[in-house]
Amino acid sequence: MKKIAILASGEGTNAERIIRYFEEKEEVSVEIVIASRTTAGVIKRAERLGVPCRVVTSAGFASGEALEVLRGYEVDFIVLAGFLLRIPEDILRVWPCRIVNIHPSLLPKFGGKGMYGMHVHEAVLAAGEKESGITIQYVNERYDEGDYIFQARCEVLPDDTPERLAARVHQLEYRYYPEVIEKLVRQHV
Repeated sequence: MKKIAILASGEGTNAERIIRYFEEKEEVSVEIVIASRTTAGVIKRAERLGVPCRVVTSAGFASGEALEVLRGYEVDFIVLAGFLLRIPEDILRVWPCRIVNIHPSLLPKFGGKGMYGMHVHEAVLAAGEKESGITIQYVNERYDEGDYIFQARCEVLPDDTPERLAARVHQLEYRYYPEVIEKLVRQHV
C-alpha cells in the first residue's frame, strides 16, 4: 500500500476529489490531510470522509512539526491541493520528486508567490489571454518553479468573469489531478 498525504489551506474541494478517487483503489491510500489554518474548510471535508486531519501552521512547518507528522504516517508521496505555504527544505530532502502541486494557470505564466485562486484568474483576464488551464508540477524550494508534469488547457471566453473561468479551470483540476497523482505514485514509489 502506497500512502499519500494531502496538504491544503482552503476549502479542500480538490482534496475531497483526491480522497474519493483513492477510496476505490487498493494500492494507494490517503493517510493524512494536513491543513495550514484552523479555519480551512478541508478539515471538515477530511473528517466527513474519515481521513485523519492535523493542523500544522507555518510555525509548525518551520519547526519541523510537519516533517514529524509526515514521518509518523509513513507517507510515500505528498500532494498539495490549494496549499499556500512554501515547503521547507527538510521535507523536500526526504521526499525528492515525490511532492506535487497543481496550479490554476499554464505556468510559467501567472505563477509565483501571491498567485493563487482568484488572483490568478483575474490576472489571466486582465492580460487578455486567449487560454488558461492547469499545471501539475513537482515542488521545489521556489513557488511554481518545479518541473512540469502535465498541463491541460481551456479557452478564455470573451465574456468571462474570474468566477466563470475558475469554474472551467476547476473542472480540469478535478478531472486530471487524481489520475496524474496515481500514475506518479505508481512510477515513483
